[in-house]
Amino acid sequence: MELQQMRYVLAVAETNSFTRAAEQCLVVQSALSRQIASLERELGARLFDRTSRHVRITPAGRAFVAAARESLNAAERAIADVAAATGEVRGRLALGLIPTVAAVDIPDALSRFRDRYPQVQLNIRIGGSDELTEQVRQGKIEVAFLGLPTSARPVGVNSRELARDRLVAVVAPDHPLAGEPAVDLARLSTETFIDLPPHSAARAQSDEAFAAAGLSREVAFEVTTADFMMARLVRKGLAIALLPSAYVPQLTGLATIEITDAPMRVEYLIWSGVGRTPAATAFLDLLDLPDPRTESRRRPLPLGTDRPGTRDAR
Repeated sequence: MELQQMRYVLAVAETNSFTRAAEQCLVVQSALSRQIASLERELGARLFDRTSRHVRITPAGRAFVAAARESLNAAERAIADVAAATGEVRGRLALGLIPTVAAVDIPDALSRFRDRYPQVQLNIRIGGSDELTEQVRQGKIEVAFLGLPTSARPVGVNSRELARDRLVAVVAPDHPLAGEPAVDLARLSTETFIDLPPHSAARAQSDEAFAAAGLSREVAFEVTTADFMMARLVRKGLAIALLPSAYVPQLTGLATIEITDAPMRVEYLIWSGVGRTPAATAFLDLLDLPDPRTESRRRPLPLGTDRPGTRDAR
């Protein structure tokens, strides 16, 4: 059994697709399929049920995935630890991001990290805060940047509050509200919204604020991430959105309106509480974080405050 075969199985299990798994692993699909078939013959069990339209992991596959992930993590950690002992940081850094990170200039941080540690392979995953937190807890990724409502905190991981920000209304340039300096939630409640799925951390920031004000609203469009598609729909005048004020300057062709009773969000950096790799430690050090052992005794930085070794993109 080879480590590469384990990687292929994990990729299929994560994507539920041999095609997407092959793309993720940078290998042709036929080669990936042959390797997994060979592994199934060696194990004497099918890891996936395949049809022309679906790929489903079997009970044997779920058992294998759990053990394979532990084995791969251990192998990669052993290689990285040996390199670290000789003064070289290498291995893999799996980093999770919400699309609206604004408290840290992520491209700048990754550029500096890449210059300093060129032997580290970077794996960047974009997702929602709840999903990324769970992946850090499971060891699938090592470091992640989140955005949560003020009523929530990351659970089961080490965390660092980076910044607090208010949400603003984002509308099309020709929207009737575009010329207003500020509005309240009561006025916005009559509008049609585009937002993230229900029960997501990003959606909760707005839902909790409207509920606390005794208001309801219509969310006619739902998207999985607050990215260019959300901005395009807003720009077409199909709906309005509530987004962090520090993030919206990255968008073009939209009008921004302050909200007098605005919802708030908190950006966090989180990382695994156990088995931190040399690459993850190096990345956290590059961000100039405090020692996790003293983290609970430190107060978070206020929005707009720089610390040595970081650049603020707000």
